[in-house]
Formats: sequence, structure tokens, C-alpha cells
Amino acid sequence: METMAKDGAAQEATVTPNKDVSEDNPKGYTVIYVLGGPGSGKSTQCAKIAPYFGFCHLSVGDLLEAEVETGSEYGKMIEDCKKEGRLVPSDLVVKLLQQAMQRSQNKKFVIDGFPRNKENRAAAESIMKIEPDFVLFLDCSEEEMKRRLLNRNQGRVDDNINTIQKRLKVYFECTLPVINYYSAKGKVRKIDAERSPEEVFEAIKDIFFELKEKHGRPSDARSLSG
Repeated sequence: METMAKDGAAQEATVTPNKDVSEDNPKGYTVIYVLGGPGSGKSTQCAKIAPYFGFCHLSVGDLLEAEVETGSEYGKMIEDCKKEGRLVPSDLVVKLLQQAMQRSQNKKFVIDGFPRNKENRAAAESIMKIEPDFVLFLDCSEEEMKRRLLNRNQGRVDDNINTIQKRLKVYFECTLPVINYYSAKGKVRKIDAERSPEEVFEAIKDIFFELKEKHGRPSDARSLSG
């Protein structure tokens, strides 16, 4: 298992896709997006998926926080976006994600917190030539997401009630349409995320096993035998 450290400084990076290596992605990547609202458990489940199936867990949130810690101009921009409940510009998000994938020795990625809007999605498709093998949608009610966010005790500046409302608004207006886009392409696997983390992960494992049986992918992700 590999989880990218918080070292994603924003610097120019270029990816030259290799054609015909993978049906959807360059360099034979296997890419799974994990989407859902704030507090739906995306990072929790990705942290379980990565070691169990041999994936590299890429957290866009961690990459953005790492850039904030550098004190760079980009970091200050990211910090302002978080305080105001706005999304970080797509070109910067894609740049950080691109660098993280290049640094990894793994070719199997489970990515949480991305794409959060159609601009993110379009940037991944046009700049990195990335298409997800499938999308895990952690479905959680607005009431439950609010409850979880308010119960967090991490001292996060973005967990006050006003910012929570802004984050939920961004989710419903920007991220949910992305989920619907992939659903129309038959790529979404919806999970009831209001259950316990253990129950949610059991449901996720069923999806991975089912997809392996049908398509043989992700075929080299730890033999998927548990």
C-alpha cells in the first residue's frame, strides 16, 4: 500500500501520455474516483481500500494542505478558498495530482476528493487523459453529513456551521452533477454511506470482487482474495 505524503509543492509538471497502453488511461493506470459529500467517509474508506487492494491512496485534500504548509502563493490561495468555502482552481488541483501520480511507483490509484466539479473532470480528461475505471459514490443524507461534520473535533477552520453550509452547497451544485455525469456512462457504484465504516467497506469489497469477476480489473490489485 502507498499513501502519498504531504509534499505536493506546486511546480510545473508535464505528462506525455502513452497511447494504447490502457483502454482508459495513460501508462496503464487503474484509476478509481471516490466521491460523496463532505463527511460521507471518503478518506476513511480510501484508507481501507488502499492496503487491502494494493492501491496508492491520493487525497486531494492532503495535497492541498501540503501546499498550504509550504507558505507559497498557491498555498495562500488554497487557504483563502478553504476559509470561504470555495473550490480551488482546477488547473492547480490537476497540477498537484499529476505530480503525485508521477512520483508514485504504483499504477493503481484510488483518489478521494476529485473531481469536485465539471472543470476538475474536464481538466483530468484533457490534460492528464485520465478516465476512472469506475466511481465509488458514498451516498449520505445532508442531515447525516452535517451531524458528522459538527461532531468532528479536529480544530478545522472549515468545520464551523457557516462553512459547512457552504461546503454542502458546493457539493450539491458542483459535485453531484459530476456523479450524475459518470452515472450516465454506467461508471458509478453507489454505496449507502450512513452505515458504520466497517459495513461500508464490506459493501465496497463486494463491488471490487464483482468487477474483477466481470472484467478482470483491477486485475493485479493484490489478487483480490483478501
